[in-house]
Amino acid sequence: MTIMLNGSDLTVTQVVAAARHGEAVALAPEAIAAMRRARAVVQQVLSRGEPVYGLTTGVGERKSFLLDPAERQRFNQRLVLNHRIAQGDAAPADVVRGAMLCLANSYAKGVTGVRPELAEMIVTLLNEGFAPPVRRLGSVGQGDLGPMADLAYGLITRSGFEVAENEGLALVSSNAFTTAWACIAIAGAQALMDTFDVAGALDLEAFGANVTSLHPIIEQTRPFPGLSGTLRRLRAMLEGSYLWRPGAARFLQDPLTFRCLPHIHGTARDALDYARNILHVELNSSQSNPVVVVPAGNEPENEQGRIVSVGNFDIGPLAAALDFARIALAPVVTSANERAVKLLQAPFSGLPAGLAAVAGSPDDALSELAVAGQAITVEARTLAYPVSYELASSVKGEGIEDRATMAPLSARRLADMTGLCARVAAIELVVAAQAIDLRQPGPLGAGTGRAYRTVRELVPFTRADDTLPADLEPVVELVARGDLTPAA
Repeated sequence: MTIMLNGSDLTVTQVVAAARHGEAVALAPEAIAAMRRARAVVQQVLSRGEPVYGLTTGVGERKSFLLDPAERQRFNQRLVLNHRIAQGDAAPADVVRGAMLCLANSYAKGVTGVRPELAEMIVTLLNEGFAPPVRRLGSVGQGDLGPMADLAYGLITRSGFEVAENEGLALVSSNAFTTAWACIAIAGAQALMDTFDVAGALDLEAFGANVTSLHPIIEQTRPFPGLSGTLRRLRAMLEGSYLWRPGAARFLQDPLTFRCLPHIHGTARDALDYARNILHVELNSSQSNPVVVVPAGNEPENEQGRIVSVGNFDIGPLAAALDFARIALAPVVTSANERAVKLLQAPFSGLPAGLAAVAGSPDDALSELAVAGQAITVEARTLAYPVSYELASSVKGEGIEDRATMAPLSARRLADMTGLCARVAAIELVVAAQAIDLRQPGPLGAGTGRAYRTVRELVPFTRADDTLPADLEPVVELVARGDLTPAA
């Protein structure tokens, strides 16, 4: 189904669909009309000769320089080239395509003053599958100037489009790059939480856990949405499991990473939902400076439109929400790794050390997976450090540009953290499957049984004298694709 852009109701799901799966995109007729009205205001302001930032003047510390009318178009062309200061490797193609979509949707809102033809050019190239190289580093989150200049240069070079007054600034002074990366990261993190629920439920069966930790009284007495949803999912996956039989639990109370699993996952769910809601607002907001004020239809005929200088490029709410999401994700990966380590230890699991096929064996069996899990967990947790209060410098722009949200770093770290967490989840799944084979407890749950069989198709049981599974990448890819989620 074609995604219609009107600047008001674009969703994270739609961004992922277009960026990753090539979903078709089109501009809504009302968006084209809104852009034409805003452009008419731009032309009126130009004809009146008013000083307007970036339109009739320079930008940054050169805001006091008035542009010669004959130089305005060339100034906008140079503006793109002069802001190509991004550094580092190229961003993933899905992030670049997502940025194109976010940029076109921001134009569709009808307040940037660009011609509809500019938005149509972006949509056309997006539908053709084009994604120019965009370097990932160099934005402080007050408009992704460097990456957006790379994107603009690629779009202009490919299409031959000639930018007019205000359009060079509108291309680079946007946070579309960060917003798109946030969409990819949030969607990935939420899918990962689905997999962590599956792995956690499998841990409960592998451990012989006490399912009083899933009792409905929990959400009745602590009605957090994330906690309630997690409890429902875990109970559904464990439907028919041996754990519900009387006497199945090995302990009256399990270690906290087992007993509090619903609470840990529920906290992360609520944080991610909060971040997604903030992101939805940002997706459908103007991030541009300046902003065109178009007269409403019921105003006097002589009412003139205006262009006002604003700070809409400050996306502090999104930067902070992404920080919050990473902070809440850290205990999830820590607990997942801790459960895997406890399953590998005989005093906790009641099984052979390292989950060896034969008790008392000198072989390490799966023991060393604990080291890998701990190392990756520590690395993932370091990415949870908040960055939204960082300030790069107050010197740039004669001290005017003295604020930084660091939202691009916040989004990128969430994506990187999610990738590392997927590896811990893969280790957790392999360890749980080995423990289940050794315990031979009885029937698994409806959902956990499917997950167990899927893992075993990729990594067989480690028998006596077998070496450690050499390659967990197939399981990592399984997790990354979301093939173990309850829906899948």
